[in-house]
Amino acid sequence: MLIVAFKPGHDGAVAAIGDRRLLYSLESEKDSRPRYSPILATTVLDLAERLGEVPDVVALGGWSDLRPNRISYTGAGYSGIEEPTVTTSRFFGKEVKFFSSTHERSHIYMALGMAPRDDSPVQTVLVWEGDVGAFYVIDGHQRITRKVQVMSGPGARYSFLFGLADPTFPTTGGKPRLNDAGKLMALAAFGDSADADADITHVVERILKQDSMYPAPKGEYRDSVLYNAGVESPECKIAAALLTERLFETFAEVARQEMPEGSPLYISGGCGLNCDWNSLWAQLGHFSSVFVAPCTNDSGSALGTAIDALTTFTGDPHVDWSVYSGLEFVTDTQPDPARWTSRPLEHDELSGALAGGRVVAWVQGRWEIGPRALCNRSLLAEPFGAVTRDRLNEIKQREDYRPIAPVCRVEDLGEVFHEDFEDPYMLYFRRVRESSGLRAVTHVDGSARVQTVRDTGNPQMHRLLSAFAAQRGVGVLCNTSLNFNGEGFINRMSDLVLYCESRGISDMVVGDTWYQRAEG
Repeated sequence: MLIVAFKPGHDGAVAAIGDRRLLYSLESEKDSRPRYSPILATTVLDLAERLGEVPDVVALGGWSDLRPNRISYTGAGYSGIEEPTVTTSRFFGKEVKFFSSTHERSHIYMALGMAPRDDSPVQTVLVWEGDVGAFYVIDGHQRITRKVQVMSGPGARYSFLFGLADPTFPTTGGKPRLNDAGKLMALAAFGDSADADADITHVVERILKQDSMYPAPKGEYRDSVLYNAGVESPECKIAAALLTERLFETFAEVARQEMPEGSPLYISGGCGLNCDWNSLWAQLGHFSSVFVAPCTNDSGSALGTAIDALTTFTGDPHVDWSVYSGLEFVTDTQPDPARWTSRPLEHDELSGALAGGRVVAWVQGRWEIGPRALCNRSLLAEPFGAVTRDRLNEIKQREDYRPIAPVCRVEDLGEVFHEDFEDPYMLYFRRVRESSGLRAVTHVDGSARVQTVRDTGNPQMHRLLSAFAAQRGVGVLCNTSLNFNGEGFINRMSDLVLYCESRGISDMVVGDTWYQRAEG
């Protein structure tokens, strides 16, 4: 059975599952398109070019848009856990099953289908994102038997705090911005919730109780200490730490009281990208295990709708998948030989260049699904100097308070971090040992968001880390996404060359070829 699914709205994507294996999950923002792009015709054509047959099932994820005096619905709509609709239609001349289910269900079934198989009689799914904030109980037949509503719009409430403090965010008529949550997560590390005074506490509690964040009610907070205070103000940082704490406490209390103890927890929705919260869920002790997919936000919704369809027709959501299920790199041009020389990749020599302070654009295989660069579309650098962090943020043209993440061989975890669990998808924080000297990747609170690498998971990166360890003692490098600011991963040579030449990067590795900027 071949299933093709489409995700409308922001973070538009298409996904294909064939015989229970993920073939492709393609987000329209990738290939240097604007972040959060809606589904594009080019994305659909990219998938169609690579499939050998017309699908048996065409699945449309639900969506809704607020418009003046009405709501416009796509497919099954945004919210709800009602059974999907299945009809018969024609698709490029073939009679197919046409399937549609809600956006809410796409998150639930993305988590169920990507999680490891578990023989527990019940499972728990948490969906917390821009609009939905609820737990679900799943029975042994992979059916939703219960929904426990916690809070509407947890992600929107979190993002709103950034906009409240940001003087450039409109006082009336605005919507919480999709990219503000990640910035607030970084700022929260600079604050301490214990420092919150009565005014800050009042604002945070008011945000938690606000009826709706659409449109963002900034004008109602004119009298608050956070109104246009500046996102790097002490008040904003303290409030960010407190809101982070209070949002988790609210959901954790419901989990302890309402959800089956000892069941596995599967987390879905954009809040699943918050490494603080993921770490707290793992430490809670109420659940037998915790799983977060690398595409937990809306980037995985097309895949979730495809899995929902698979479950409807087979009764089993589980799929075989790889995080590297995007497209291969496109060599649409060759670097100008007058400006670039090429040579075979030598890992020992490249690690020496990295140890010497060079920044390397690193491209391997197919791009990663989800928003995190997991060493197939990455910028790499040495991890020891704070100046490296500042240089990478300058190259990426982003705020200087944003942390840089490390990639680490599993063999080195215990030596440089206090916690040595594996995290191949960079979804949890851990504490950095001061003795490690990893100043470029240690955030202000002493934490780091680490991607761990095994030789069987990403052999090329593991080999480079091993070469770096032989020279510098530990197999750790800076790893940040290879992209223009405000755009998805770079995926063609013309963009890569433009990026490196405009940002002062002298080394590019594409597969087994190392390109170096010619001197003079």
